[in-house]
Amino acid sequence: MTEQDVHDTIVVIDDDYAMRLSCEQILGKSGYGVRSYEDGARGLEGVAELKPSLVVVDLKMPGLSGIEVIPRIHEIDPGIVIVVITGYATIGTAVDAMKAGAYDFLPKPFSPDELRLIVRRGLERRRLVAESQQAEIERELMKRRFVTFVSHQLKTPLVAVHQFLEVLQRLGDNADASAKRREWTERCLVRTTEMRTLINNWLTLSQLGGGTLSRHRVDLDVRELLAHVVGEHAESAARQDIRLELTPGVPLPVHGDRTCLSVLFENLIANAVKYNRPGGSVRVEGTVDSGEVVVAVTDTGLGIPAGDLPYLFDEFYRVRRSGDETLTGTGLGLPISRRVALEMGGAIEVESTEGAGSTFRVRLPSCPAPSSKTEPIR
Repeated sequence: MTEQDVHDTIVVIDDDYAMRLSCEQILGKSGYGVRSYEDGARGLEGVAELKPSLVVVDLKMPGLSGIEVIPRIHEIDPGIVIVVITGYATIGTAVDAMKAGAYDFLPKPFSPDELRLIVRRGLERRRLVAESQQAEIERELMKRRFVTFVSHQLKTPLVAVHQFLEVLQRLGDNADASAKRREWTERCLVRTTEMRTLINNWLTLSQLGGGTLSRHRVDLDVRELLAHVVGEHAESAARQDIRLELTPGVPLPVHGDRTCLSVLFENLIANAVKYNRPGGSVRVEGTVDSGEVVVAVTDTGLGIPAGDLPYLFDEFYRVRRSGDETLTGTGLGLPISRRVALEMGGAIEVESTEGAGSTFRVRLPSCPAPSSKTEPIR
């Protein structure tokens, strides 16, 4: 029995006193809170008051029958699981009960184990449905927050780029203008990079939320992805006097979505460069350990305060430190990276010491080495 079971309330509605007593004893000994009622009208009052997780109801009762009680229970709470019991079990009565909204059907007489089993199954179904609904609510809220956030974040750099281009348009052709042109062009590139990151994050979230990740998986060598991402960030790292290196290693074969994995490692390597210090380093290393591909991204940067570590993978969460005001970000890179790793059956871990740097370690299930004919990244 789980901890959740102990908090589940069950209502029994049956006109047979011996049956009510038997159900109370069987389910009570299993740790459930049980209340019983002798007819449909009183049972409905009890359901309205208690809001139970599950109701056991007899089909044949004086007054309101079980078939009449079932839809009224669902009017009170459609999430309540209903198990029908009856001494007049036929295929027809079972079908009628299911059509009315019952979850399951148990003919009398039944054993204590049969009752416990059907109740456990019913409560497990209720929990799964509730979890699914909650996940859907959270996804919808996240989408709304993200649309609002992205709309604002895209508008800001677009306005800035427009202003930068207006300045460039008014510059002359003298030597001073040439230096200014380089400066404003660089600012435009920074802002358009921000927009590209936002769009990539948006597309990745859509792919994860739409359930398309599993349909786009191929056999690939992660070394290829890492070499591509490291190459993309080599110039940026050099400008900041940061040594960015990819340690040569063994093949890193996985079965996964190429685009989502690229976003995962792009986020980790970009952060390692962004939150580093002049003269620092970023080392990217891949190994195979106990059937897992392990990729570690280690930097000698600012590190993460211990108080921020528990929230690091929460959507929109950003570490706030004095001196970081010029560092832009969405607070979505790490949450997306974690979701990609989890979708592929893996995990992502972080070790960090404030002021001394961080290591992000991605673990993914390995697979047989892919063919040497894998498509190059473009």
